Amino acid sequence: MNNERFYPVGIQSFERIRKEQFVYVDKTEYMYKLVSRTGYYFLSRPRRFGKSLLLSTMQAYFEGKRELFDGLYIGEHEQEWTKREVLKIDFSNGKYFTLKHLQSAINMILSDYEHRYGIVPPDDGTPGTRMTKIIQAAYRQSGKDIVVLVDEYDAPLFDSVEHPEERHVMRQTIRDMLSPLKGQGALIRFVFITGITKFSQMSVFSELNNLQNISMLPQYEGICGITEEELTTALQPDIEQFAQNTGKTYEAALAELKDMYDGYHFAERMIDVYNPFSLFYALNSRKVDSYWFASATPTMIIELMQHQQMDMDELEGVETSSDGFDTPIGETITDVVPLLFQSGYLSIKDYDAETQTYTLGFPNREVRMGFARTLYKYVSNDYATGRNRLRQAYMQFRRSDDIEPFLEALRMFFAGYPYSLNNNNERHYQSVLYTLLVAYGADVEAERQTANGRIDIVLCMPKTIYVLELKYGRSSTEAIEQAVRKNYGAAFALDSRRVVEVGINFSRDERTVTEWTTKIPLT
Repeated sequence: MNNERFYPVGIQSFERIRKEQFVYVDKTEYMYKLVSRTGYYFLSRPRRFGKSLLLSTMQAYFEGKRELFDGLYIGEHEQEWTKREVLKIDFSNGKYFTLKHLQSAINMILSDYEHRYGIVPPDDGTPGTRMTKIIQAAYRQSGKDIVVLVDEYDAPLFDSVEHPEERHVMRQTIRDMLSPLKGQGALIRFVFITGITKFSQMSVFSELNNLQNISMLPQYEGICGITEEELTTALQPDIEQFAQNTGKTYEAALAELKDMYDGYHFAERMIDVYNPFSLFYALNSRKVDSYWFASATPTMIIELMQHQQMDMDELEGVETSSDGFDTPIGETITDVVPLLFQSGYLSIKDYDAETQTYTLGFPNREVRMGFARTLYKYVSNDYATGRNRLRQAYMQFRRSDDIEPFLEALRMFFAGYPYSLNNNNERHYQSVLYTLLVAYGADVEAERQTANGRIDIVLCMPKTIYVLELKYGRSSTEAIEQAVRKNYGAAFALDSRRVVEVGINFSRDERTVTEWTTKIPLT
């Protein structure tokens, strides 16, 4: 008997997954709450998080393909199975760098439906007028109110970020195409739109004021992705097989997958959600690696962070109100935090119900390390030789537990920075050092709070905890004296590892590390 399990890596077709018996985690209970009644809905989730598969599942349901749902929640609870016409507008598979690309894609989508319903397209028809005729024709053909599914509506707006002069027109084009969804509401049973972010609700969605945003509703927190409960029930055989293939215990394999791919929270209940793209890749390849983050580079976000002078360590513990998540993103992005959350680079880490304040941070090790590597390469790309040497020094440091060679490599690395860079303050050096340590996979924390103050950087190695206190234009002696005076080492009294305090000074003239002092505090 063959018990091999096949994972839907890169497959977003519900029909194919079910017919070819790929592993499928049943999401139809979430879906049934929506499709069983009339409504207009919007869902924001990060890229490659299962939005396209969700829409494909909805399409199969509304097209009455009952056999695909055998054994699933909807298959056991739905009785009617009314077949309806489904219009699916899919922006998830193309690239839309210019207005011409978008117009071509929209024309292809609309032309296919015009051909299906026998409509002669007008020579001067706008996307809106053409869409109106398609909705009316679909309704006439079936005699039932229809369904409209829009996948990744904002993909063209992300792709065209380098062409701001065209993005406004592209936004208006998408708005024109979607505007009939309200005007033809009497003919429409259900609308579901997905995307990463609400790109200016004052523009694209201004006419769809009946659109319900379910993105942060607790009852739909697990509608995409893999919840921890699903991982340890529906996918338990897969984790057991993964553990056997990698020579780990079940508990160790589960802990490794959790550390790497868990940590997404989309509402204040904070149900643990795993990244499905990375999780299935890991199970399929039998290896834990950075799959989701490696599939795209957040260049636009890095540039926005630099423009707003925001460093990576500031993203750990950043706070925002509920209104902050709904901030419309228009032609100019004035706050990168909502975009970081909606894109999946930040997630909810805590929620204060009294003040309705959310605390955000990186969801897991894959995102934290991947983001650091991208940021690190972006700001130090011209100094690759020093960067590689520094990485090698860190790996040797981890093996030997001797920080001296690493600090010497750090001195040489910073010495390669051009004078023109804005590296004339302590904050700069702290941020770069923290970022590169995260990029190397280190267990590191910036601005660690203690009873007497904040430690600049805490670096935890297998045998030693290094307390790093940084100074700029002063002295390493002064830095170490501060660590001793504030008794930073006491914060780790319950840890079995030794504690080493390290004072590091960055010279104003030489713009690099010029001296350091180490001390093992008395216990």
